[in-house]
Amino acid sequence: MSRLGDPLLKVTGLEAFYGAAQILFGVDFEVRRGEVVALMGRNGAGKSTIFKAIMGLLENTRGEVVFMGRSITAVEPFRIARGGLGYVPEDRRIFTDLSVAENLEVGRQAPRYWPDGSQAPVWAPADLYRLFPNLGEMTTRQAERMSGGEQQMLTVSRTLMGNPYLILLDEPSEGVAPVIVEQMARMIEALRERGVSIVLSEQNLHFAEWVSDRAYVLEKGQIRYSGTMQELSENEAVRRAYLSV
Repeated sequence: MSRLGDPLLKVTGLEAFYGAAQILFGVDFEVRRGEVVALMGRNGAGKSTIFKAIMGLLENTRGEVVFMGRSITAVEPFRIARGGLGYVPEDRRIFTDLSVAENLEVGRQAPRYWPDGSQAPVWAPADLYRLFPNLGEMTTRQAERMSGGEQQMLTVSRTLMGNPYLILLDEPSEGVAPVIVEQMARMIEALRERGVSIVLSEQNLHFAEWVSDRAYVLEKGQIRYSGTMQELSENEAVRRAYLSV
């Protein structure tokens, strides 16, 4: 088990393949407690593949992933999730025939504790309805009758019901209305205040600047730059080379 101050998540030499095609090439990064880290890059840079590889959802990977001081390399995805690593996929994957409240119950896990014995953040539906008031107004609505932005909020909330130490959040601002983007940003700030760490896959530089502490920039499956979010914001050469459309 990791000690206070150690990285919660440490990825070393991560490689991933789809069939014979190699997608990731020796990716290294780490995330600490209460930190928001952005993985940035254009479409196809490998951001979502990193998340799938970390969660054990790809058959052909190399390298090592250490979470909470323990290797989760080659561990089954459900065991990774039970260990306190949350994942919000880009395609949401909610249960469309269940209500909002029922979707949240599906994600419920027991409270967790940090290595020093203090309790990690615990989430109940009431907390999430305060975070996302829209959800609190539609607790009995079937998920298939929600907008894309509302479904995104529900996916995040269901993940939080697992009381994760760290969340992998894939493209939260993509394809949703500006008001939802603002709620997502406030949500990330609230999580950070409570000590939850977040790895954010994002193309939207403005959104990443708003919520992130540090950034890693990817191109063609490789880390090309790392630094604080402020350093990236001030580095026009890196932004033009790897982030501009």
